[in-house]
Amino acid sequence: MCGRYSIYESMDHYLRQLSLDLVVINGYDHEPISRFNVAPSTRVEVIRRVDEGLSVDRVKWGWSPFWAKGKRPDPINARAETVVMGKFFKALWPNGRALAPANGWFEWVPDPADPKRKQPYYITSADGGPLFFAALAEVHQGLEPDERDGFVVITAAADQGLVDIHDRKPLVLSPETAKEWLDPATSGERLEAIVEVGCRPAQDFRWFPVGKAVGNVKNQGHELIEPVSEQNRQGDLEL
Repeated sequence: MCGRYSIYESMDHYLRQLSLDLVVINGYDHEPISRFNVAPSTRVEVIRRVDEGLSVDRVKWGWSPFWAKGKRPDPINARAETVVMGKFFKALWPNGRALAPANGWFEWVPDPADPKRKQPYYITSADGGPLFFAALAEVHQGLEPDERDGFVVITAAADQGLVDIHDRKPLVLSPETAKEWLDPATSGERLEAIVEVGCRPAQDFRWFPVGKAVGNVKNQGHELIEPVSEQNRQGDLEL
């Protein structure tokens, strides 16, 4: 996963898909989020389970444990193969479980003739429904953002046709599995199974080339996720 995704519906839309009979304890904006180019280190909505119900928080994408702060940029992803037993995310596993709702994500595919040139692709659900990325988050609720706060998206190995786009993909959960992920009663064994085999398969997604404007973090707008024609792609390569 190359580090960009979209989340543009209202938060109510994602919460309805989860069908959770829980109260959201904090306020959130009911307007469309309209983020078509979410970049690392920016703050974006995540969903967490707390004692009183659900919490929707805007959290920085990227996290490091206290002992690794400042040594390198905060990682934005955690590999499914190592997140459960590894030292780096020990403070977040398993109690920091969260969901990063999304509509799709971007990957860059090198041109076989010139690896320095890369074509961005957008990957989204085949049925048009929202996506739920399995995430781990640290959040301290208060009047001001806490410098310790952040989240990472768990990634898994890509399968089938998605391998042609990138060898990694977000750990995308079905709404039913996403509810299990948030449920504090879910056993540790089941959580490990979700990390290992819970990702939705490649046939649940569709992907297509998009314009290169997504490469600039300042760019936003629905046009970033619209397919481009082969002619437009060639034009991009000639620039």
